[in-house]
Amino acid sequence: MIPIRAGKLKTNLTGEASYKSFMASSLPPSPPIEQDGDMVESLVKANKQIALLERIASRIPNVNLFVSMYVRKEALMSSQIEGTQATLEDILDPTTEGNANRDVADVINYIKATEFATKRLKSLPLCNRLIRETHAVLMEGMRGQEKNPGEFRRSQNWIGGYGSTLKNALYIPPAPEDMTESMSDLEKYIHAADSLDVLIQAALIHYQFETVHPFLDGNGRVGRLLITLFLMERRILTTPALYISYFLKKNRVEYYDRMTEVRRSGNYEQWVKFFLRAIYESAEDATTTIDKLTVLHEKNTQIIARFGRASKTALRLFAYLEESPIIEIQKTADKLGTTFKTMSDSVKRLCDSGILVQNAGERRNRLFAYEKYLEILRPGTQ
Repeated sequence: MIPIRAGKLKTNLTGEASYKSFMASSLPPSPPIEQDGDMVESLVKANKQIALLERIASRIPNVNLFVSMYVRKEALMSSQIEGTQATLEDILDPTTEGNANRDVADVINYIKATEFATKRLKSLPLCNRLIRETHAVLMEGMRGQEKNPGEFRRSQNWIGGYGSTLKNALYIPPAPEDMTESMSDLEKYIHAADSLDVLIQAALIHYQFETVHPFLDGNGRVGRLLITLFLMERRILTTPALYISYFLKKNRVEYYDRMTEVRRSGNYEQWVKFFLRAIYESAEDATTTIDKLTVLHEKNTQIIARFGRASKTALRLFAYLEESPIIEIQKTADKLGTTFKTMSDSVKRLCDSGILVQNAGERRNRLFAYEKYLEILRPGTQ
């Protein structure tokens, strides 16, 4: 029997068609979260590391360029958790957009969904409407298009291996009517006053969303994005510069096991501790990455400044590289409003300086990579 603290099983239908779905208890947990010494220590560490990340990010002149890369990396790794087969190079390839395969298109849609949601958050509070709108962007034109993009499900879903059914599923989320009520409760909790630290609330909100599983597809990706959106709404983060999916991908089995344990035993505390570790390590990794990218930026800016009269175009190209670190000459010339020859000359100077590296390929459609930049961003994405 499932403890009432986390929820309970409900029998649906009758006879041979009967099955048991999970009915999630409302947040906050009752009895309240027990904050022992280990949890308090983890909470302090996570909050300090987030604050450090915010301070460092606020000092970067072109923080939006760094953030745009973080969004891409988070999108890639969050999609990889769900089984998407794509690499960092795939989503940065300037020739991809016209012929993206479905896996790459999944990631590109996640990037669009993140950008949409963070912008929408400025005009609409974090609510079920925003969550549904974000899901519509995530699923637009994708596999799962038939699964009601932008709408909460009206049928039963379940989690299990390929070919699993309601009879042998690993987990059956709330039935549609219970899901609707649970999402209404979750929306109220997101905006309710709570004495719990915001990071603990974020842990509970993510767990609850994944447990309720309100969509027929895309729940994991929306649920992980929900963490960032909640922390931004609560002003813990000012930009989506935290890619928690790096940690969750590395610890994928534990990630799922710990959420399952809440439903099995009502032990929210072990999940919260895991989540706080995820926040701490993700913020620490982001801080280290920003430091490395800043050092690289300053070093290469100094190199380009020595180009003399040619430095003006080269600096414009360099700024573009920090947003799009894999380029093709003609497309880049078009983007920056200059001629092919002018861009080709700047690319050659950056190659001669060791900033750009030409990828193997046809001479006509040569690609050039800001390789040292990619080396800093690549860990965890392979």
